[in-house]
Amino acid sequence: MGKSIPQYLRHLDIRKSVVSLATGAGAIYLLYKVIRDGIKCQPPLCSNSPVCIARECPGPGERALPQEAPVPEASDVGGPKGLAIERERHGRDSGELRRLLNSLECKHDEYAKSMILHSITRCVYLLEAEASSCTTDDIMLVGSMLDDKDNSVKIQALNSLKAFSGIRKFRLKIQEHTIKVLELISTIWDTELHVAGLRLLNNLPLPDYVHPQLRRVMPALMEILQSDHILAQVQAIRLLSYLAQKNDLLYDILNCQVHPNFLNLFQSTQPGSLLFEVLVFAERLSEGRNASHYRAVKWHYNEQSLHEALFGDESRLADRLLALVIHPEEDVQIQACKVIVSLQCPPDLGVRPSCQPSHSYFKSGE
Repeated sequence: MGKSIPQYLRHLDIRKSVVSLATGAGAIYLLYKVIRDGIKCQPPLCSNSPVCIARECPGPGERALPQEAPVPEASDVGGPKGLAIERERHGRDSGELRRLLNSLECKHDEYAKSMILHSITRCVYLLEAEASSCTTDDIMLVGSMLDDKDNSVKIQALNSLKAFSGIRKFRLKIQEHTIKVLELISTIWDTELHVAGLRLLNNLPLPDYVHPQLRRVMPALMEILQSDHILAQVQAIRLLSYLAQKNDLLYDILNCQVHPNFLNLFQSTQPGSLLFEVLVFAERLSEGRNASHYRAVKWHYNEQSLHEALFGDESRLADRLLALVIHPEEDVQIQACKVIVSLQCPPDLGVRPSCQPSHSYFKSGE
């Protein structure tokens, strides 16, 4: 080869150095490429995410959206333009609520349906313009989820209907589900379902045609009131207070059977929010039974009825009310005084200062 051994070795060292440099440069390039791809790539869509489900499930006449989306461009107000609420603020429809509603028509397991409904509820509250552009068919779709076999789906559907009930044009359509909601809260003993269903009912004007069903569920409402879950109790008592103002339902409420310890609801140890609602309920019952048209009829009550617990000869309601006059919360104090006045002075007996006690609850000195 014409080269001495020392020259050959030097030539070999140079080649190794070139190879080493090339190998090192290749490794650095590969490392750079990995880092660059990692920065650019979007996180994978999670099939359990309701937003991702909505993107993967095309609506009627739509093509499935691509899995990858461009990185949202920063807006001049400090947030990404891709946020739905940000787009609505600038007068643009994000389409997020529509995608969720379309995805609800696809076949999903109970968990996925529950999560989609939960996201629909949030969108209705946050994206007012998009929610207002929905149709009654969308309300019927959400309402159909009340027939699902899973309680969590029913609860989320009730929450979604409650959100939509804040939009006036949907209230009549949501009212059509009233009987179904009453059936659910009276046949399923689930606290979360009770709270969701009662919150919906308390946000709707209840039409007269549901009064027969309300009579049938009255015992269930009274049981919820006497349970040990504050949120459910407050919602139940609010509904009962509303119904107590209906002349054709007053007797059904007063004759409803209650537990022997019903007056424990008036104990000062109860949360102030519950005490206030219970006192409002008692005042409305007292005013209703003292009305002339109600007193014109001779009513008969069973021994364990609400009427006997509150207004019967053996009732200890007066003692509970007097103790609440010095309650730490002013709203409770005032409402307790209102109940005392309603017991002492029926509203149709003339001027209050001159009226005589309608029942022997309080001694003249008290």
